[in-house]
Amino acid sequence: MPAYNNPFKAALAASQPQIGLWLSTADAYLAEVSATAGFDWLLIDGEHAPNDLRSTLQALQAVAPYPSQPIVRAVAGEAPLIKQLLDIGARNLLIPMVDTAQQAQALVAATRYPPAGIRGVGSAVGRASRFSLRGDYLDVADDEICLLVQAETVKALENLEAICAVDGIDGVFIGPADLAASMGRRGRPGDPEVQAAIERAMKTIVASGKAAGTLTSDATLARRYLDLGCTFVATGVDILLYAHAARRLAADFSSFQKTARAGAIE
Repeated sequence: MPAYNNPFKAALAASQPQIGLWLSTADAYLAEVSATAGFDWLLIDGEHAPNDLRSTLQALQAVAPYPSQPIVRAVAGEAPLIKQLLDIGARNLLIPMVDTAQQAQALVAATRYPPAGIRGVGSAVGRASRFSLRGDYLDVADDEICLLVQAETVKALENLEAICAVDGIDGVFIGPADLAASMGRRGRPGDPEVQAAIERAMKTIVASGKAAGTLTSDATLARRYLDLGCTFVATGVDILLYAHAARRLAADFSSFQKTARAGAIE
């Protein structure tokens, strides 16, 4: 089943670079706007954005008509939470703070039905099976899931080869901010030592045959990571794009107002 009925997983398997956008506004309306932009994937963030299960579902529904593929980042790698996300139709999952191969193996089990895993069988009433319209869902679901894990600590990098060797892990995402903090350089992901660690990690992931990914708003860095063989790179965050644009616009007209007031005083 090479296509997996999951375009994003198929693209990673074919080593086709996928450019993404982070969705942190927790707003389905803006998620749909973002889906019109043409990104290959959109990250619906449940870890650092105020999304709950219902708002995540709404974002999935909002982007469904568009080519951009949704990835859902869970708040934590807990089996009951993962089960809920899969049942509402998330096929691409990103799980934060994975430090060991044992954690990675547990996550694989959480995304697979028995006997391969421990996922509870309740898809008949879920969006994942189109509410039982997909009669083949239980037969193909395991193959359709794309499981991505975040390596974002010194411990994770020490165990990176073992994490990459876990069957069922499709890709490993390097979290620059948390990695910098773990290395004693909190708030400085651009530090040369942090960047060197990131590049070494990316080479290890690519050499393992798994997909490597990360997030950066620095276009030069994004291109550098793509050159290193990364296949899923987020190049911006929706809430920051809006914040920067809004502040720029306000600043432009603030300058205009100051100039107009000065002229009026003269």
